[in-house]
Amino acid sequence: MARERTTSEEYTRPIRRILIGVLVLVLLAVFLLWRIDSPRVERFRAQLVDRVVPSFDWALVPVTKLAGMVENFQSYNLMYEQNQELRRELRQMKAWKEAALQLEQENAKLLDLNNVRLDARLSYVTGVVLADTGSPFRQSVILNVGARDGVIDGWPAMDGLGLVGRISGVGDQTSRVILLSDVNSRIPVTIQPSGQTALLTGNNSAAPFLEFLENPDLVRPSDRVVSSGDGGVFPAGLLVGHVVQVDRRLRVRLSADYQRLEFLRVLRSHPGESITTSGALVAPPVEAASGVDAEVEAGGGGE
Repeated sequence: MARERTTSEEYTRPIRRILIGVLVLVLLAVFLLWRIDSPRVERFRAQLVDRVVPSFDWALVPVTKLAGMVENFQSYNLMYEQNQELRRELRQMKAWKEAALQLEQENAKLLDLNNVRLDARLSYVTGVVLADTGSPFRQSVILNVGARDGVIDGWPAMDGLGLVGRISGVGDQTSRVILLSDVNSRIPVTIQPSGQTALLTGNNSAAPFLEFLENPDLVRPSDRVVSSGDGGVFPAGLLVGHVVQVDRRLRVRLSADYQRLEFLRVLRSHPGESITTSGALVAPPVEAASGVDAEVEAGGGGE
């Protein structure tokens, strides 16, 4: 047994050395072939690549399939995570829906107990933004509601977050909304909780200026800004934004999302009744008072 092992080793060792030497020579030849800079060698390399590379397509098929499987697995994993996230959001929305229904029922009961009479004129009409005519000199949008929907020039327009602007031009089927950021926009506002009044002036940016402040020292950044209702321009209490300070100047960061204006709610704003004479708030009108006196006199004469 020892002789047979020795004989096999005597044959395999020279063959192994020869193969290693041939492999080294081939690698050295390939290295020199790709390093030599000669036109003839370059043509030879091109012919060699043309002959050898197309025949290796079969070897690349498993690699391509494996890469596709990895990409599909990653996409399936991402879809699974998104599905789980949507399931969690759906459960949360169901809980919010139940809470909203309970609050709505409680609100209806309280209104019924208090015999609250809501103003029927406090309503709105919702329109879709058809076009954005924003430019360096004018910022406005076009809505698909107009005079046929009862829209009147000057009514305020809001999105789901805050005041956007006011109606400035009404057609039969469309209307234009001039944004608060427009340089032609001027609205009176109130800053809470200090109660300071000011004028919000558009400057073609998302942070209009606050001008004509009564006492700027009482205003702090992040204070809430709402419409004041002065001058009958807008109803009071509409959310506009929050105070910010930029370059030592007070501005307002608008609450409305101007980057995603898709639907706007146009509020039917009716001017309040003005009191021009003293005692008109508590005393009846003159015509009504004279009518009552006439009835009293007629009743006395009959007796």
